[in-house]
Amino acid sequence: MEPARGFAYDSPVMSETQALTILFADVSGSTKLFELRGDVEARRIISGVLDALTEITARHGGRVIKTIGDEVMCTFPGALNGVLAAIDMQKRVAHDPVFVKDNLAIRIGLHHGDALVENGDVFGDAVNTAARMGSTSKREQIVTTVATVRGMTNLGSVKTRALGAVRVSGKIEPLEIVDVIWQEDLSNVTTVQRAIRLDDLQGAGGAKLTIRFKGRVIEISPTSPPFTLGRDANSSMVVDNEWVSRNHATIEYKRGYFMIADRSTNGTFVKSGDDDELRVHRDEIHLRKTGTVSLGQAVAANTDNILYFQCTP
Repeated sequence: MEPARGFAYDSPVMSETQALTILFADVSGSTKLFELRGDVEARRIISGVLDALTEITARHGGRVIKTIGDEVMCTFPGALNGVLAAIDMQKRVAHDPVFVKDNLAIRIGLHHGDALVENGDVFGDAVNTAARMGSTSKREQIVTTVATVRGMTNLGSVKTRALGAVRVSGKIEPLEIVDVIWQEDLSNVTTVQRAIRLDDLQGAGGAKLTIRFKGRVIEISPTSPPFTLGRDANSSMVVDNEWVSRNHATIEYKRGYFMIADRSTNGTFVKSGDDDELRVHRDEIHLRKTGTVSLGQAVAANTDNILYFQCTP
């Protein structure tokens, strides 16, 4: 039967389920940018970031589904495509002098799973989980699920660090998540889970790190478990200030040194011996001789909350 004149049937909704990697990338620092630069100039700069993310998405075989304000949502055919694209996105923004000048960065969350593809958009559990990874990630961070990493057939040089578990809406059990390491100088971090190797301890002898903080004195040896610093009540040393992250930094013995690794939003300020004070952010350095550690702020602005350390060979 032909349709009556003046009427038309709606086009059928084309939908199918596909295994896809869903990635959300959000620009961090945009609110301050609009305050400083005004709407027009800020919008132009943010568009430059999103254009760069779009180009990287296409290069890795992905597709931009939509942009919402200063956030982009993409899909990739495989988990490795998505992870490598995320790494390139972080490097691109971190190394661009225009973005760095305006203190812009991105935070990324992604997940691989079954998604409903419908008229160019995607829906379903994988999308919800990826969005949760995006809201969990911090500035200059890539967060994904352990299941996504385990599903990759060729990890190559991709390194991750365990972050624990988070709850996702609609799921009974919490999901184990990881931080994908994209900084070039963190090559010591191994895939998904890091283990202390026995040869790290060879020649350690009587090495010892002594930390003093508000009347407490703690000694850390090469065989001690990782020593955690932050606002979390379960930290080895609790430093309760608004500028300190819940899981701010970790100290452990590796490669013949006591290393401090920053995991925070605001960074960790370290001064060793007569060297200048350094801001460590999502990176790690070794502690030498005697010095100070200040979480979240430079020593000059944080005089009441300074950790003093001394390394004994």
